[in-house]
Amino acid sequence: MSATAADYVWFEEGFPELAEAYCFTLVRGVAPAELLRRLGGREEKAPGGMDAFVDAAFDLHESGGEDGGEGEHGGRQFVAMASVGGWTLMIEPNGYVGVTEDRALVASAGACWVSHFVNIDGVDSFLWAEDTVRRLSFEPTFPDHRYGSTPDAALAEMEEAGFPLGREESEGPEESEGPEADVHAAAFALAERLTGIAVTSGLLENGEFVCGSVPF
Repeated sequence: MSATAADYVWFEEGFPELAEAYCFTLVRGVAPAELLRRLGGREEKAPGGMDAFVDAAFDLHESGGEDGGEGEHGGRQFVAMASVGGWTLMIEPNGYVGVTEDRALVASAGACWVSHFVNIDGVDSFLWAEDTVRRLSFEPTFPDHRYGSTPDAALAEMEEAGFPLGREESEGPEESEGPEADVHAAAFALAERLTGIAVTSGLLENGEFVCGSVPF
């Protein structure tokens, strides 16, 4: 895969409400129903369209998960899932379960798990796991600080995707502000490079999604 940040500039423009805060996760070889089971979730009625998914997520948060909110924080996270080329794409509007390691690593048993998240305050995270092992994790805003069993395994892919590697020591804060605007698009590109699955506007608009909620 040769995806770069430039291939994902459409996301913020086309889906501005979702782009404010989201977590996108791709899981290989685990069907949506099984993924929901692994996360301790349950099925929910599927509203129509991404904007409706965002509304459903916020409604669930505002309700405090009162209808069965048994998670650590007493709430539930709305998720929308679709099967794509042998992978399950899971989208969490205003969520972060996909990058929460104590949840994601267990759920990645026997599978590959690639997830990236950002919230409205710019807090972000990227996670690549294989069969319960964290291979790579980092904050897209600070790509030079990497963790995991193979933290440098995707260096070439990260740089080609658009992450500004090796610039923190040579550039001051003002000079390094520019690339930060593209790191979340670069996270989409890196996820595509690691999985072979492209997230497209057509997939988000026309994909067959099943919905659920998981405790958080």
